[in-house]
Amino acid sequence: MRLGRIASPDGVAFVSIEGSESDSVVREIAEHPFGTPTFTGRSWPLADVRLLAPILASKVVCIGKNYAAHAAEMGGEAPQDPVIFLKPNTAIIGPNAPILLPPSSSQVDYEGELAVVIGRPCKDVPAARAKDVILGYTVANDVTARDQQRHDGQWTRGKGYDTFCPLGPWIETELDPADLEIVTELDGEVRQRSRTSLLLHDIPKLIEWITAVMTLLPGDVILTGTPEGVGPIAAGQTVSVTVQGIGTLSNPVAAKR
Repeated sequence: MRLGRIASPDGVAFVSIEGSESDSVVREIAEHPFGTPTFTGRSWPLADVRLLAPILASKVVCIGKNYAAHAAEMGGEAPQDPVIFLKPNTAIIGPNAPILLPPSSSQVDYEGELAVVIGRPCKDVPAARAKDVILGYTVANDVTARDQQRHDGQWTRGKGYDTFCPLGPWIETELDPADLEIVTELDGEVRQRSRTSLLLHDIPKLIEWITAVMTLLPGDVILTGTPEGVGPIAAGQTVSVTVQGIGTLSNPVAAKR
């Protein structure tokens, strides 16, 4: 099932997205998409609504340097254990919403990633049971003010600006994430191409590691890390991240005014 959030003439709603790309229809979900969704009976052509970020997270938990080649390009060793940091939920935007470049940064980078969406409250989850707490998977862009990340020595400011966490276009609930191609394009030119099979710490390990520290709530998002090839974006460009089996998340880039 593909789950999303839309803005329609009748308001904002969670939906199930059904059909082929050319004639997709969205069916309104009553209340929330967790558990077994129930439907209101209302539906719209996908072309007639606007896709929003597919989930409202209480927090976004991110994994740093989770591909060996990316750790190398950042000038360090691959970490033995997962490195976790947080993005505020106010950084989340949806498909086609602009990434706003803060005037305080001289280098803002794209980082295409696979994201995991949590489906139920969970704490101290063993890796063997990780699938039980996952709602599904979506596409993310861990936008980063690289100069500020280097300057500060910790990552909150450089990762936490409003619009620095594009998510979408929807959540795919039936997907094996073990070996998916991930591609990032800047104005149609491929800048990142890798596979999730190259993750240093796989998704079950990440869930075990994170939930040993904090409780995850329904809708919380885990960004699993970016492969090599990160680089800067500029106003007027468009960055697109595609994850096999999910779809493409595209966002224009604009200067914050």
